[in-house]
Amino acid sequence: MATLEDVVNRQRQGAQFVISAQMLGMTVEEFDLLASNWLEEDGPGFNVLGVPHRTVIDGEFLISRVTVIKAHTQEG
Repeated sequence: MATLEDVVNRQRQGAQFVISAQMLGMTVEEFDLLASNWLEEDGPGFNVLGVPHRTVIDGEFLISRVTVIKAHTQEG
């Protein structure tokens, strides 16, 4: 499975792409915790766009994938 860093590094600056639980080899429950933090503080090297896709598991709506945009890095 790809790591989050691998997925982000493959993208060009400003590119929109999807990150999912399946892509990272995580359960939806694990991914939901991680993605919830990204919604509040953005992710490492990207910003979350729009409303995340949610899946119902045991009557609970959990984030299973998000659309993000690769953040511009500052070079000094």
